[in-house]
Amino acid sequence: MNESVSVVPAGALVYGIQLPVQALSKLTSMPWEREAGPADLLRAAQTADAANFFYIAVCDHVAIPRDRAEAMSTTWFNPVATLGWLAGQTTRTALMTNVYVAAYRHPLDTAKAFATLDHLSGGRVILGVGVGHVEGEFDALGVSFADRGSITNSALDEIIAAWTDEFVGDVGLRPRPARRPRPPIWVGGSSKPALRRVAERADGWIPQGTPRKLMPESIAYLLAHRDEVRPGQPIDIGVITEHVYIGDPSWSVPKYALTGTPASIAMSLNEYGAMGVSHLQLRFASRSIDELCDQMTMFGDEVGPLLHRKED
Repeated sequence: MNESVSVVPAGALVYGIQLPVQALSKLTSMPWEREAGPADLLRAAQTADAANFFYIAVCDHVAIPRDRAEAMSTTWFNPVATLGWLAGQTTRTALMTNVYVAAYRHPLDTAKAFATLDHLSGGRVILGVGVGHVEGEFDALGVSFADRGSITNSALDEIIAAWTDEFVGDVGLRPRPARRPRPPIWVGGSSKPALRRVAERADGWIPQGTPRKLMPESIAYLLAHRDEVRPGQPIDIGVITEHVYIGDPSWSVPKYALTGTPASIAMSLNEYGAMGVSHLQLRFASRSIDELCDQMTMFGDEVGPLLHRKED
């Protein structure tokens, strides 16, 4: 049985961020990012590192079909190259993918890339994996869109095998990951197949679009299936939050954004902790890199210390 690797301390409600600039989808990026560059990306990562963010994350697309380019853009930095660059310029924050489409690459190639990153960064990798959703991208890469779920399941098994033992069959992979017994794998998605994938194979869950009111139902489904297939194994449950803006905004922040005092924002986010969520992926409303970094620093100083979750 695949033993889970839990990395979030018991009772803690930790927080991370998907970094700006590295992906310019209109659904997830703020307008200022379109005029930003690598220096702003680095500044956000280093601000997160200094503000006690548990992880920084980048996402993954290889090539966007022309008919999706207006909404999604074609700017998606390569996740391994980006995290490798950031690893050498940060000190403690984990390096995560949100999410890496495992079906696009051979599992041994993925295992080698992230084992190397983990080795060089001193054990800071969290591999976030998803099945992918853009059919035209699968077509361009010669991968079956219909079979992406089964391909992902097999890939996860092979990645874990390669990280657990040096040799997989007749081939061996070094360098070995620094984290013992291996880096954690968090699976993204909100469908029932995704939740079953988490329960059967993963160490954590990153919902993709699950609204707050549906989280308890999804968590219950996930844990019930976990108890059937891997009873007692820990799962680090996450959530992607509403936009956050500390203070009283003088501009039109995104709909449903959490605003107000640090205490009021912490109280709202602790509702997730009461559900059993252990890691928050924060989204900040901002109009510039300066405002983003100011918000991140305030969060680390004034909101983070107020966060907690129920004990397992």
